[in-house]
Amino acid sequence: MIQRLLPFLPFAIWIGLILFRGNFWRSDQITSGEAKDLDSWPNVTAVIPARNEAPSIGATVETLLAQDYPGSLSVVVVDDNSDDGTADVARAAAGDRADKLTVVSGKPLEAGWSGKLWAVSQGIEGATTSDYIWLTDADITHTPGNLRWLVAKAEVEKLDLVSEMVMLRCESFWERLLIPAFIFFFQKLYPFPQVNNPDHAVAAAAGGCVLVKRKALADAGGIAAIKDKLIDDCALAAIIKARGPIWLGLTERAHSLRVYNHLSEIWHMVARTAFVQLDHSVLQLIGTVVGMAIIYLAAPIMAIWSGITGDELLGLAGGGAWLVMAITFLPTLRLYKMNPAWAMALPLAGLIYTAMTVDSARQHWAGRGGAWKGRSYSS
Repeated sequence: MIQRLLPFLPFAIWIGLILFRGNFWRSDQITSGEAKDLDSWPNVTAVIPARNEAPSIGATVETLLAQDYPGSLSVVVVDDNSDDGTADVARAAAGDRADKLTVVSGKPLEAGWSGKLWAVSQGIEGATTSDYIWLTDADITHTPGNLRWLVAKAEVEKLDLVSEMVMLRCESFWERLLIPAFIFFFQKLYPFPQVNNPDHAVAAAAGGCVLVKRKALADAGGIAAIKDKLIDDCALAAIIKARGPIWLGLTERAHSLRVYNHLSEIWHMVARTAFVQLDHSVLQLIGTVVGMAIIYLAAPIMAIWSGITGDELLGLAGGGAWLVMAITFLPTLRLYKMNPAWAMALPLAGLIYTAMTVDSARQHWAGRGGAWKGRSYSS
């Protein structure tokens, strides 16, 4: 009896995820509507850490300086020892708004810090009169009303941190196969409704767009409190949520310019931190591989095998789990305006991400963990 019920395990797991995993799959935590009006608008400093970002930094600076924001906004670009003219491109993009832009020449990386957070810490140093720090990446563009919405959200709901998962580029084959799946997996790992519930322990943020109260950040120990974290956005969210409420949502008001035309580019992005997410634990790695195999791979394997062998029960179990899996993926695909048929490819994306995670561990053991832009963080 148990042997005949075992094939239904993936189906049962997916039903459990739908019912008890914080409604992660709905993708309904999203920026929407117009920003509420405030009596006064706080001062904001936007900080962009940039290392060899000449192709995209100009567009980012332009959209930041073009924000329709009633309060004071200044932009700080920290040129993290670039050798491609990043600083010059940033200055040129400022145009007649050059008085709103400061370009800081980054100091040599200090021991114990990740490169990005070392740059961010230097950008924040001069923001002593700002009420909020707006952290964004050098390859993100923002619609003109985005900052207004973020600040209004924080002020009206008394939030210490507001973050948006920006729209990632989704045009090449590999982007279409893997990027929506990445967003889906992130939501499953950190269910946004739980992140946004002050009484729930789950904390997360998306590093492409984070607005944080300067005082809340200082009270939590500042950037130095997470100086060695490679998954810095979620680490920041954790120390802030320990003291006050936060909010994380999806958005169509900010877009990433980062191009992933080849599998190797996405692979490198994921493998850089996947094993870090598992705390460099072999047991967690094994558990992840087994879990991914059961949740994502078993269903299509059973469905295909049933077509070969004619085992109707196996086909029902595998096909049912595959269908439920695909249905949960549809809201994310809708956000990215993709054909619903891509939902059936989620198991393939799961297989590839599992391989990336295993390779992340291999790279760590080879002393190349966390490699990014010429730096490696193997600890």
